[in-house]
Amino acid sequence: MAKTTPMRLIELMVLKQDISKVLSYLGKQGCFQFQSAFDETEKSRESINQELEYYRSLDQVRAYLNLNEFSDPIIKCELPEPQDFDAVTSIVNDIKELQKQDADEHDNNKRITEAYDEALAFSNLKASYSELEHLSFLSLRIGKIDPKEFDELKFDIGNRAIVLPLGEDKSRILAASSKKGRFALDTELKKHNFINMEIPEDFKGIPDDVLDSLKVQKAESDKKLELLSKRRINFADTHKVSINTLLGKMSLACQVRATENKLESTKHVYRITGWIPLLDTDDVIKHLETITEKRIAIRKYEPEEVPSVVNGREQVPVELKHGKFVSSFKRMIFSYGSPVYGTIDPTPFVAIFFTILFGIMFGDAGQGLVFLLAGILMAAKVIKVGGWNKFAPIFMAIGITSMIMGVLTGEFFANEEILEPLSLWITGLFGKAHHPILHMMPSSDPHSIVNMFKFFGFSVAVGFIINSTGLILNIINNLSRKKFGKAFFGKYGLSGACFFWYVIVFVVRIFLLKMTPQIYDWIVIGVTLFFAAFGEPFERLIDGERPVIENGLGAVLIGGLVEVIEVLSGYMSNTVSFLRVGAFALAHAVLGFIIAKMSGLAPAVGGIAISIIGNVIVIVLEGMIVAIQVIRLQYYEFFSKFFNETGREFKPFQFTSTPEFK
Repeated sequence: MAKTTPMRLIELMVLKQDISKVLSYLGKQGCFQFQSAFDETEKSRESINQELEYYRSLDQVRAYLNLNEFSDPIIKCELPEPQDFDAVTSIVNDIKELQKQDADEHDNNKRITEAYDEALAFSNLKASYSELEHLSFLSLRIGKIDPKEFDELKFDIGNRAIVLPLGEDKSRILAASSKKGRFALDTELKKHNFINMEIPEDFKGIPDDVLDSLKVQKAESDKKLELLSKRRINFADTHKVSINTLLGKMSLACQVRATENKLESTKHVYRITGWIPLLDTDDVIKHLETITEKRIAIRKYEPEEVPSVVNGREQVPVELKHGKFVSSFKRMIFSYGSPVYGTIDPTPFVAIFFTILFGIMFGDAGQGLVFLLAGILMAAKVIKVGGWNKFAPIFMAIGITSMIMGVLTGEFFANEEILEPLSLWITGLFGKAHHPILHMMPSSDPHSIVNMFKFFGFSVAVGFIINSTGLILNIINNLSRKKFGKAFFGKYGLSGACFFWYVIVFVVRIFLLKMTPQIYDWIVIGVTLFFAAFGEPFERLIDGERPVIENGLGAVLIGGLVEVIEVLSGYMSNTVSFLRVGAFALAHAVLGFIIAKMSGLAPAVGGIAISIIGNVIVIVLEGMIVAIQVIRLQYYEFFSKFFNETGREFKPFQFTSTPEFK
């Protein structure tokens, strides 16, 4: 059986002149994990990162020019040369000058526009303001207001005053009322945020030549802004490639520098220690010697040679390597917990069990075909669904098993007639032709009920295989780690496994073979149950732990009695839990039957619509529910047998397109 990927610890002594090249190579390869996590509280040297300042300045240029964020694979980038820093400085200075001109011209345009709008508002006021102000029967107010408030102000004032716009945008108004009504007018104006304007007494409006001059200035300013905008666009088009290239180089450089600042070092030498998969070790060492021209000292250690691993202070990181299909199930393993280094890799078992269980519970050839096609399109990147494309092999696998189950049950998009010729042909090869091959729907036919119970028995048998696999993995893992006590005793040790297997055989003999229980049956069951429930002292004895009875005989007896209940109830629930596989398969068949009947009762177009909607609901909702149930069975019935200790996931040192600390 395949175990977790073998790992090696390598120690590198790197000269200061080569450290950037070494870190760049390791980060791009993505196969090296530092032995110890960096102390994030240590900031003494982290601030010394000139490359990060260059990156930030250039990223601001990118944002100003409306260019897309840098997202190219960092593996394609190289460390910057001295001329690259000069190029960044030149681009940043050019943009600063362009930004200054842009900002100055926008301010100038704003002043000219405000002056022109002000003048335009009063262009029609030809009478002297002082003449109007001193009218004995009239109170005048001239000022600014939010154009949105104009209509509401006019409505609120009603016939108590006159409100006139002085410009097209209604932002400047003239309000007039009788002397008696001036207090009511002022109250309403205040309520609508009116701002009074000071008008010279001899003001008679704006001369036409002034208006023409302001209009010309505004047009010239608008033209300058347009030219600056075109200049910015041209600059972006001309320098787009170089800016993107420089961003990649600076991103790589500042991440290298940030890592370098955290490393253990002397004045001239850096020391790096980390874990690397055995298969990559020789290749990495060869490349490191090449890029440093052999100015590097490298030592390689097996896990058994590392003191911190031997004394239990450090766990060897765990990497699981497989083909595309099995690898797509890897995240399911790590979401539960990492296996311990050196134990059996459970990923292939998870891949097989998940695929089979899903297919049994979701048996429909048409709906399975949808999953298969979705997986193919996701693998070909025709469909892009965030980070789900990496699970394309899972969609294809469950699609195939669902189609196989669908052929057995005779369902194709909830229709039992389409696959009938195929069922008759297949069954005809082995005897009397019939449809479907496996009848799931219960009916008044006695054989139907018998077949249904047989299927539930089949579900339990599948559960027995999965549970047994988990027990075997636990026993082998403990034996390989020289934990013989846990391997032989306890609920999930050899004694517990023998109890479980013998009880299953015992039940089959009684109910299927009609055999009478014998005295040796009870002896075997009793002995295996005893060592499964009262196994702790024996574990300690074999593993060399002292004292053998840690908390006294009374504690052992009470704990053992409780464990007896736990063993009996646990194995019973582990077995019965797999009845849900048959229950969901039956529920899926019933849903298909309902959809077929409803679509058959409706008119032609309505029937098609019901069939489509019903199948979509089943594919989406029931597909999710079945997936959750399969994951639950894996976690609680399979993983729980051997995941009694978690390891440390291998998380290699890798660069990102954009620095996470930018």
